[in-house]
Amino acid sequence: MTVALAVASLESIREKVEANVRLDLEDGLALLESDDLLALGELADLARRVRGGTDEVFFVQNLYLNQTNVCRVKCKFCAFAATQRQEQAYTTSTGELVEDALRQRERTGFTEIHMVNGENPHVGLDFYVETTRALHEAMPDVHLKLYTASEIHHMTVLSGLTHEQVLRELQEAGLGSLPGGGAEVFAERVRKLIAPGKEHPDFWFHTHDAAHRLGIPTHCTMLYGHVETYEERVDHLLRLREQQDRTGGFLAFIPLAFHPENTVFERRGWRHTTGADDLKMIAVSRLLLDNIPNVKAYWIMMGMPLAAVALHFGANDVQGTVVREQIFHAAGAVTETEQKIEELVRFVREAGRIPVQRDTLYNELRRW
Repeated sequence: MTVALAVASLESIREKVEANVRLDLEDGLALLESDDLLALGELADLARRVRGGTDEVFFVQNLYLNQTNVCRVKCKFCAFAATQRQEQAYTTSTGELVEDALRQRERTGFTEIHMVNGENPHVGLDFYVETTRALHEAMPDVHLKLYTASEIHHMTVLSGLTHEQVLRELQEAGLGSLPGGGAEVFAERVRKLIAPGKEHPDFWFHTHDAAHRLGIPTHCTMLYGHVETYEERVDHLLRLREQQDRTGGFLAFIPLAFHPENTVFERRGWRHTTGADDLKMIAVSRLLLDNIPNVKAYWIMMGMPLAAVALHFGANDVQGTVVREQIFHAAGAVTETEQKIEELVRFVREAGRIPVQRDTLYNELRRW
């Protein structure tokens, strides 16, 4: 009986997808509760095409930077953050950071810098503004995707300014867009369990809403596979969809699987999500987020072979070269910390798709 109901649910969802009708909470739950992984992938790929998707798969040539891992919050899911007194703590000066980026630029020619940090209580807003300005002046043709919503909120606490005022200062210094980190799962129950010292999730929306109103595009994420329920996953996606309805400023959505190694969750028996779980989340994200054009299969988290499979589950972006990613590797990721363009192109081609190198704003730079 349960199987028959599940099949019926997927058939009714298919009818909605074919008619380009928006899915709801119940649809999202039916999708997550389904064990028919191939049917979910086929549905998600259908939704992508119904909404105008093509065989193009995007990637960007980018450099990941982390200026400081010192953080006032000790989130239970994080293996990256440190207190000022811990041996692994670091805070890199602006000058050193720029010099390092320039050396990398000579080697790889990246078009984007992606930088996130801990919420360092020992620096002020000027630390972030000066770094943004120095990077922009040194590399004016590189797009600066810097600072999560949590970091921006932290800057408002440090400075006493509003989210809009902080963003305006950073924008004037050269900020191009915001990454999507800090969202975790929006449900307050989950937030209290995994990040009890973090700001209320509404501040994530305050930050992105303010950014969109200033013309700063942003990205959005969900960290799944810890203590959240299916209902809380779907609620998270629907809240992102509502925000996109209001402002239209999200460039892409990135589902991020929780990596438990070197965290309290590992000691409590948590394990990495399965490939099937990750493909299901890609598919459900594409089906529910009908107004966010790009869904990323983040290869640094899932590996390129699975990311290539995800291109048939609704994903149309494999992120980028991701030189020197540290946060997921601190939590046990065993993928490489850099992917050559030639390898990205090979994986995308072998998946039957067209590789397109883009800039951060999805302008085409090169295709194969």
